[in-house]
Amino acid sequence: MEDLALSLVKKRFGMEGGELLVGGVRAGALAEKYGTPCFVYDRRVFDEKLDALRTALPKRFRVAYSVKANPSQAILRHFISCDCGLEIASAGEFHQALQAGCNPRQILFAGPGKTVAELEVVLSNGIGEIHIESVTEAQRIGCICKRLGARANVAIRVNPACEAEGGAMRMGGRPTPFGVDEETLDEVLQLVLEDAALSFQGIHLFTGTQILDPKILVNQYRHGLGVARRVVSRTGRPLHRVDFGGGLGIPYFSHEHELDLTELRGALAAVFGEIESDPAFAGTEFMVEPGRFLAGEAGIYLARVNDIKISRGKKFLILDGGMNHHLAASGNLGQTIKRNYPMALLNKLHVPAEETVNVVGPLCTPLDTLARDVILPRAEIGDLFGIFQSGAYARAASPLGFLSHATPPEIWVDAGRDTLVTARGEFFGELPDNSHESTVK
Repeated sequence: MEDLALSLVKKRFGMEGGELLVGGVRAGALAEKYGTPCFVYDRRVFDEKLDALRTALPKRFRVAYSVKANPSQAILRHFISCDCGLEIASAGEFHQALQAGCNPRQILFAGPGKTVAELEVVLSNGIGEIHIESVTEAQRIGCICKRLGARANVAIRVNPACEAEGGAMRMGGRPTPFGVDEETLDEVLQLVLEDAALSFQGIHLFTGTQILDPKILVNQYRHGLGVARRVVSRTGRPLHRVDFGGGLGIPYFSHEHELDLTELRGALAAVFGEIESDPAFAGTEFMVEPGRFLAGEAGIYLARVNDIKISRGKKFLILDGGMNHHLAASGNLGQTIKRNYPMALLNKLHVPAEETVNVVGPLCTPLDTLARDVILPRAEIGDLFGIFQSGAYARAASPLGFLSHATPPEIWVDAGRDTLVTARGEFFGELPDNSHESTVK
């Protein structure tokens, strides 16, 4: 099978003279202009992924971008401009969404452990919908609404009785802090329906993430429709919304294949065609909340080879950035067995791979290993190294403050024009001036 990194170069980016192009701009030119390490995003790839998803989904679906995947203001503004809502998981993300210009009515708040302070903030600012994750949360929202003289649109997040076999992270069908167990749904539903401060809108199901098999997604959606029918039988009216969450994956490793959207489209058309005239779903809006699927492939992490050394027969490429910027690529964000992300020497894409190396960052920990035994072209100090699939859960999911290295900037590239959207941050500041102190003899 073709190397995943080169496959992504051909499908999403392109090259010129053996050098990666991002939005038509040479990766080396971006690195020279903005310095390394840095993250670069190609606007066209975001659009390709969104267009492909919308083509695969039936007509009654809407898309909300999951902010947790990457809260960069440029990315949020772009998806808002594409008529997407935003799904948030904290008051901080709510402020990010508002700053990006999102109408609060187009924001959904999901996630366990919402604090009273967070709920007060979003309810005071007219949030579109809150997804209830527990009995306590339902009661808490009701009390806050009564105090504020407000009424909240709410949905119940359901932990389904069956799990999503095949996903990288299973979040349904087992004990979990996420959502209300399907077995206790009736109890929580009754509580919500009896509280005049709560306007019940629908349900939210999310059983897993990083799913690459369309059959698994279709089975999830079919099960979700069954849960929705059960709720409709209790309420006596169609739901305003059924939210199927995220879950759509992208390939990170050599054994993984891209999600087949053609197969997904055909299967979903059949499933939702069956309910087109079902009165239980009259006027119901369906929604998905992808993050990784929309943003992951559009981003690349760039770093320079700062040193090369051999230790007991093993060659190490030492970069100027590491797991503090890209925890996921180091294998320390959910991987049980360390596997290498798609990566390449971006100025030597035309050069045959010939040596096996380990790629590490500058941090004082053995955890700072970005690749083990990866085969690359022969590297030199100054070469430009890139990690693909870095648009989601990369910068935003990393310990940026570790060892007080500078935080990496983010660059937005749109059809040959590059813009700095997040400046490099310096944790260390200016060194003190000690020139006036006398030397101890």
